[in-house]
Amino acid sequence: MIIVNNPEDIRDAIGDSCVTIGNFDGVHKGHQRLIDLTCSRARATDRTSVVVTFDPHPLRVLRNDAPPFITLTEQKLELLSQYGPQVCLLLNFTMAMAKLSPEDFVQKYLLDGLHMKEMIIGYDYHLGKGRAGNFETLSELGRKKGFTVDRLDPVSIDGAVVSSTRIRDLVQAGKVWPVLPLLGRFYQVKGEVVHGMNRGGRLLGFPTANLKLVDELFPKPGVYAIWVEVNKEVHMGVANIGKNPTFGNDALSVEAHLLDFKGDLYGSDIRVHFVQRIRDERKFSGIDELKGRIRKDVELGRQILSQPEAAIKVTRPDFQRTTSSKPQ
Repeated sequence: MIIVNNPEDIRDAIGDSCVTIGNFDGVHKGHQRLIDLTCSRARATDRTSVVVTFDPHPLRVLRNDAPPFITLTEQKLELLSQYGPQVCLLLNFTMAMAKLSPEDFVQKYLLDGLHMKEMIIGYDYHLGKGRAGNFETLSELGRKKGFTVDRLDPVSIDGAVVSSTRIRDLVQAGKVWPVLPLLGRFYQVKGEVVHGMNRGGRLLGFPTANLKLVDELFPKPGVYAIWVEVNKEVHMGVANIGKNPTFGNDALSVEAHLLDFKGDLYGSDIRVHFVQRIRDERKFSGIDELKGRIRKDVELGRQILSQPEAAIKVTRPDFQRTTSSKPQ
């Protein structure tokens, strides 16, 4: 997938295009269906498949109370690329862009810039000033400008429409297992391993990787069974999210204990996939009680991750699995 920020950078290099446009926060099953349809239509008509999205997310510009987003831009682009579009136009969203009418936006970015002949949008997508560019108005504009518009019906799983809001609510409630069918993957965060309080291995006997937090959305504080990617390999693990009340901390932290792992992780970028919540975070009477509870958490985590349905799903072509931590 080629990523461009200005359609002029690619206008002369592509022919006619089939375009889908959206925020794609989470790149969930609904988004995946939309991108797949766009790519298949483009192949059938010998056109270029293009995904148009925005950075920052428009809500970050238009509202002071924007929610935490499921995927930051880097991860969103990585995920989009896995579903096959040839081009991603990543537009810098500004207040000036927000004031463009649907017709002006389509003309400037999609027709002049991408030679769009077909647009495919989600069932609830709107673009342009005042969200005036809905399916009906865009279809009418297409009849005047020479492009067609199709709209994908909502994608439902377990009786409810798949949406970024639904996924966000589940993650924040700690219900990470039900997120799997909505995303097609476990919810994940990524970060650099940094020095923490040096209590895990030295004091408790369970060394932990402390993440430098860059993501916005985190599961409800507690203990989780996780998969951890390290240097393109995957390992079983258990993570604590919270403020470590036994030690009276104030700042939110994500600490991951990798099962059966030996090595120095400081400075490494790791990816944590949240599989299932084990328990709430709570304050213990002392070190011994905490150590005993951690031993139980580790055993529960191992049992959860050993189930076939808990297997990690990674499609990145350079990814490798460790034989020791695959579910049996």
